[in-house]
Amino acid sequence: MADIPERVPDVVFKTRVRDESVEGPNPFRWQDRTTQDIFGGKRVVLFSLPGAFTPTCSSNHLPRYEELYDEIRAQGVDEIVCLSVNDAFVMFQWGKQQGVKNVFLLPDGSGDFTRGMGMMVAKDNLGFGDRSWRYSMVVNDGKIEKMFIEPGKEDNCPTDPYEVSDADTMLNYLKSAK
Repeated sequence: MADIPERVPDVVFKTRVRDESVEGPNPFRWQDRTTQDIFGGKRVVLFSLPGAFTPTCSSNHLPRYEELYDEIRAQGVDEIVCLSVNDAFVMFQWGKQQGVKNVFLLPDGSGDFTRGMGMMVAKDNLGFGDRSWRYSMVVNDGKIEKMFIEPGKEDNCPTDPYEVSDADTMLNYLKSAK
């Protein structure tokens, strides 16, 4: 098992935000968001997955966090973030297709955060290139409080383990940590 960092890496995320002052059919503008913007002074649940629109991520991982959003927030969590090594446009369209209203979809397009977490793996066997290994964590003001990493982390893993980074495991941890 890789060493878990004490704090989340300090990176800049390239995000898109709705801006009604932008003309045309795509009223969005680029907005940089830093690690401090996302985690500073907050208790955040972040779960990371290999890719938007992929089967497990779309059928269970994201929908279940969305479903348990209020229950997880009730455990002293300020925000729930879904991270993937995808660009802002892909994350936006995936969220739209999934009907996501609560979970914040965070694009790690260049993989800087994922690399800094030690969670980057090659998925060339699937034609994905470098992507995030599946994991979840609780981050308290930038400090990693608890991390759940799927077993068997390796490059070009022939399987996609999904046992411990799920929303129910996270909710159970948060309830027991009170």
